[in-house]
Amino acid sequence: MISYLEFEKPVAELEKRIAELRAASEGDEVDISNELKRLEVKSATLLESTYESLTPWQKTQVARHPSRPHFRDYVEHAFEEFMPLGGDRAFGEDEAIMGGFAKLNGRKIVLIGHEKGNDTASRIRHNFGMGKPEGYRKAIRLMELAGRFGLPVVTLVDTSGAFPGVEAEERGQAEAIARSTEACLALPVPMVASIVGEGGSGGAVALASAERVLMFEHAVYSVISPEGCASILWRTAEKAPDAAEAMKITAQNLEKLGVIDRIVKEPVGGAHRDPRAAAKALGTAIGEELDMLSRNSADELKRMREERFLQIAG
Repeated sequence: MISYLEFEKPVAELEKRIAELRAASEGDEVDISNELKRLEVKSATLLESTYESLTPWQKTQVARHPSRPHFRDYVEHAFEEFMPLGGDRAFGEDEAIMGGFAKLNGRKIVLIGHEKGNDTASRIRHNFGMGKPEGYRKAIRLMELAGRFGLPVVTLVDTSGAFPGVEAEERGQAEAIARSTEACLALPVPMVASIVGEGGSGGAVALASAERVLMFEHAVYSVISPEGCASILWRTAEKAPDAAEAMKITAQNLEKLGVIDRIVKEPVGGAHRDPRAAAKALGTAIGEELDMLSRNSADELKRMREERFLQIAG
């Protein structure tokens, strides 16, 4: 069952009407196929037009949709032979950041990403995708393995930010994020990062400092959440829609600014309406980027990363 967002209410009403007509027509001799077809076309057209004109705040809501696919969904639909590796060899396992060996269209890679979970129990287990120091140190360990074995690195970024708890700070959260970012920049192999939902602050950058950064068309990527920004600037989270507009957090704005390199189309109505199609589109885009990057030497790859981030800073 689809969970509708506030701005999708007109679509929800139409789809409810379609479902009621279908139920009422079962066993009924009256032919209502033409009326059903008319309503289905109207609903599809309305959904498409709605998603063509989303505001930055509405895109934020789509990026956070409870049914939006996460790391495990992409592993299932876009990658093959995923072999998870756990632990940072120092403190423990962090299930907010997952990773291991995998294949993409037969190509061996190291795959790393945030996992938010898809129900209450799994969201708690994965800490809502908010990585702790051990999670980022695990990512560093995997990147070092990738460099050692000459495997490309693919990351799937989807987090509101790194975990801000006291215990994370005690274990060196800031340093772990910085070290993970450094590990990305120093990789001697191709790296492609994809913002698949939320890309929040340093917790996202630590897995997204790649030479090629992709982004789903309804994902968001920012230094702080719209609510956080609004609370600082206007002392109220109610101004979050205004903050989202001002912060230029959408894929379309970030591509113009040179922060990301490529926008990946989502199924009409968002990735949550067809996770399999969304994963297939993402896998195809990542594969194309890896094909292009495979022609570059280790020094060229490092220089590409350096140049892109110096350009953003400038």
